[in-house]
Amino acid sequence: MKRILYLAVLFVVASASFISCDDEETYAEQKEREARQIENWISQHNIKEKSMTKFLQDTITDVSQNEYVLFSDNGVYMQIVKRGGGRAIQPGEQLYYNVRFVEVRVSNGDTITMNLYQSEPDVFYVKRTGDNYSASFIPGTGGILGIMSSFYGYSVPNAWIMPFPYIKPGMLDDAAKVRLIVPHNQGTQTAAANVYPTFYELTITSQKWQ
Repeated sequence: MKRILYLAVLFVVASASFISCDDEETYAEQKEREARQIENWISQHNIKEKSMTKFLQDTITDVSQNEYVLFSDNGVYMQIVKRGGGRAIQPGEQLYYNVRFVEVRVSNGDTITMNLYQSEPDVFYVKRTGDNYSASFIPGTGGILGIMSSFYGYSVPNAWIMPFPYIKPGMLDDAAKVRLIVPHNQGTQTAAANVYPTFYELTITSQKWQ
């Protein structure tokens, strides 16, 4: 009787393991699912793709046409809503910015995080070395952490850095505004680990006249 019970337990465990392995997505399958989710988002929001070749001629995305430019090397889509009235970062500079943002899950349109109603914006710096840009979140007024750094740490998503060659964030009414559709490997560490795409709307202002 004990032997029969033991064999039955082994069968249940083995069956559960087989089902678990069978149901688990491979990384390739997760990326395929992500690509479908991005395609659905683009279709549902009537987004028009502008080629990088055309974009580099004028660095404009026509908001009235809901135009986005695709960075084909990493899959990020970017729309420049407002370029801003400040100035671009020069080589060797490190400038500080405030950002108000909304982070949305592309698969279902649910808001993941935002800081539109917080008393303080998130704060980060961007450093330019030659044509390379890097960034990090930092504490704001009184050492308060922003929403992004509280949720995800100090690492700024790669996609957030990509607009900076094309925008000039100023103060208040001179803010820059961009929208991004971001594959997992250009987003937060959480998105990268769980292979899901996100949409961001960022309103970026200079911390001071620079």
